[in-house]
Amino acid sequence: MPRRAYSLSESVRYCEKRVSTRHDSLPITSRFLPGAQRPHVFAVYAFARAADDFADEPEYQGQRQNALSAWEDELIRTYHGEADHPIFTALLHTVETCDLPITLFRDLIAGFRMDLAPRTFAQFEELRAYTRLVSEPLGELMLRIFGHREPEDLAFARDLSTGWQLVCMLQNLARDLQRGRVYIPLSDLNHFGILPKGARTAPASAHLLGAPSRAFRDLVRYQVAQARALLERGRPLLDRVEQELRFELLLTYYSAKALLDRIDRAGDALLQGRPALSRTDLARVVAIAATKQVPQLSLRRFLENDSSKNE
Repeated sequence: MPRRAYSLSESVRYCEKRVSTRHDSLPITSRFLPGAQRPHVFAVYAFARAADDFADEPEYQGQRQNALSAWEDELIRTYHGEADHPIFTALLHTVETCDLPITLFRDLIAGFRMDLAPRTFAQFEELRAYTRLVSEPLGELMLRIFGHREPEDLAFARDLSTGWQLVCMLQNLARDLQRGRVYIPLSDLNHFGILPKGARTAPASAHLLGAPSRAFRDLVRYQVAQARALLERGRPLLDRVEQELRFELLLTYYSAKALLDRIDRAGDALLQGRPALSRTDLARVVAIAATKQVPQLSLRRFLENDSSKNE
């Protein structure tokens, strides 16, 4: 993008277009977003999408580290009130309006830097340390955009975010193995008899690709159960937020559960392709979310009407 002064309206349009063209790993980007928060959500996600592209997309090969460093420099300039890129023009408005701390954005960049080299995670605790950087800041940013800063809410959001991230890792297993990335802890690979003790990144990928069918299915079933458990740990958040954010979280929660069902059924095919929700699946998710939302809205209207009658 050419460096110049961008208006807020054209910057927001740019962010929305950037996110809408590819939102496979972003949980809250639906057309049901309320108008007041919509520009802020897209500004944050456009920032994260661009940084993720620097770490992943082929056109940045050989310049990934420099691109992420330059992106972080732009972030610092933004927090000093300077912006001449549409994403940062929109982000400047968002951080000022929603009072968002720079640390969450810098954590995201640190997480994407971890993807610049093939890596493995010995234990789940190491994988969770990674998701604390690459995923959980987005959950906290979304809550802050909607005005939530309570520690309990933020804790639930972190679990939901990591649960969603685990779903995405399983969904993209085949692609990530080709890039030398193994987002399944080595301890789990060893437990299910897929990986000999002491093996490292490349052998870990090779052993996964050549794993016996039964062992691989058992491994995936366990990973699916772990993702479900984290989604359930974060689920109380859905009943603690206002209706607009609740509907978005319901869509995220039930989309994740539907994807996990597909991943669990995929079996060995998970090593060859990327499971995705069909239009029928998506329609079902929206219907379930709406069903869960309507009773709450009806109860709220009843209480409001009852209150007005008693005044």
